Amino acid sequence: MIYLVEDDANIRQLVIYTLNHTELPAQGFASAPEFWRAMASATPDLVMLDIMLPGQDGLEILRELRAAPATSRLPVMMLTAKSAEYDKVVGLDMGADDYITKPFGMMELMARVRALLRRTDSTEGAEELTLGCLCLCPGRHTVRVDGADVPLTLKEFELLTLLMRANGSVVTRDALLSGAWGYSDTAENRTVDVHISTLRQKLGKAGKYITTVRGVGYKMEL
Repeated sequence: MIYLVEDDANIRQLVIYTLNHTELPAQGFASAPEFWRAMASATPDLVMLDIMLPGQDGLEILRELRAAPATSRLPVMMLTAKSAEYDKVVGLDMGADDYITKPFGMMELMARVRALLRRTDSTEGAEELTLGCLCLCPGRHTVRVDGADVPLTLKEFELLTLLMRANGSVVTRDALLSGAWGYSDTAENRTVDVHISTLRQKLGKAGKYITTVRGVGYKMEL
């Protein structure tokens, strides 16, 4: 199930209609109170949030979702008419997994939704990836630094997994964008940089293992 919070009735109805008719069950809400009432009954597989909402806006909803343990890793896609980089960076820095600016095409939106859901549903083996004090287990979706659990969003976890599996090799921004988001677009490389910055902060002392290779991408090393 996908939840969409969008106060524009025309956009909400079009997106919900398209999702439901492409075998992606969805439900729409015009405001935050309606959304939270639905959340109290069932947690969806993906949440799509408009930023400009009456009362509690999309960023406030995102903040609450990320603060609650039960929804800290729930995939969230931001839908907004704002195109300024500042607004995009704020949403991504707060833990949004993807961002699409209005007006958007339905085919692009569906492609991004399916890519995000595929990554959420994918299963990994019970392998453990380690580097210094950092340990990542894809199968259990856990990250530990010095034995202490580190909560990450879905995209932060996927980026860290891609970097650790590279075994010290450089991973380009395009490759990270393609691997974690399912598409490659040079104009969207800032998205990767924002997530890497937040990831470093969350990893604490292990954040220094992520090295920037200027003009290329990132790699993991002691």
